Amino acid sequence: MKAVQFAQYGDPDVLQVREVPDPTPRPGDVLIQVKATTVNRLDLFQRNGSRPVDKLPFTPGLEAAGVVVKDSQGFHAGERVMTTRAVGAVGGGGYASMIAAPAESLVRIPEGVSFEEAVAAGLTSSTAWGSLFDLGHLKAGERVLIWAGSSGVGLWAIQFAKHVGSWAVTTTSSNAKVSELRQLGADMVINQREENVAETIQNNVRGVNLVIELVSTTLQTSIESCVQDGRIVLVGNLGGQQATIDTQQCRLKRVHIIGGGLLHTSTENEQRILEMIAAHAVRPIIEETLPVEQAAEAHRRLAAGQMLGKIVLVHSLKGCNV
Repeated sequence: MKAVQFAQYGDPDVLQVREVPDPTPRPGDVLIQVKATTVNRLDLFQRNGSRPVDKLPFTPGLEAAGVVVKDSQGFHAGERVMTTRAVGAVGGGGYASMIAAPAESLVRIPEGVSFEEAVAAGLTSSTAWGSLFDLGHLKAGERVLIWAGSSGVGLWAIQFAKHVGSWAVTTTSSNAKVSELRQLGADMVINQREENVAETIQNNVRGVNLVIELVSTTLQTSIESCVQDGRIVLVGNLGGQQATIDTQQCRLKRVHIIGGGLLHTSTENEQRILEMIAAHAVRPIIEETLPVEQAAEAHRRLAAGQMLGKIVLVHSLKGCNV
């Protein structure tokens, strides 16, 4: 088969289409012909060496959507499936044209949902769900601050929060994105370059019950934005890994700071998300679709940081022996 890999760390041009052995399924695996994957920031960090991988050459791609090649583990040939755990598959991640993935990591793609839509939900929707509900325990009627609303996780968190009847405020650094974030359901959008986020929230709604912290360097502002006994789920560090906080304020407010780590929700919830997409209750935001051969260009565009939504890579590579 063929896969897009990097054999050394470096700029996007280290990504190359290579001939690689077909994957041999392990016990419990399902063989999948991959149709689509996405580009995530972790792909960029792995490629440039800031998050070194275990072994080179390496095939990126956290998600993969495709077709089951042969009956296995209760899945039938021709079924459409998706996994958000493709990096644990034999054959590499979703940049490979075929993988053998554990059956327990797979969800079925419902009718009316395309491969591209499934992977555009993928890991970012799984992380958003896990942050809001598995760790954050968000309830209807509560207020939530979602940092970086135009990020992959942010776009889903806004939609999920509104779906369950919560009030959502989000942040952006671009006034051009305000209307789009409101269209997704955000009740308030704050440009953090122009307004004091905590003051604006406290003056308007007297604080939020939950914060989805995707920036990390804004952790003190998140504390200031909380009500008494508020919760903060620390999911990402888009702004860097270091933050200084007022521990006295955190202590007196009894703010709970919860580490999110590399967060997935359960496959049952991932299946539920795809069913919600099929029912048009939520929607994936796809900025651009490119052939997987153009992965290097996709990495450059994601690094530029100007987009709203996911870059999807589709497989049209020949040489997949199925």
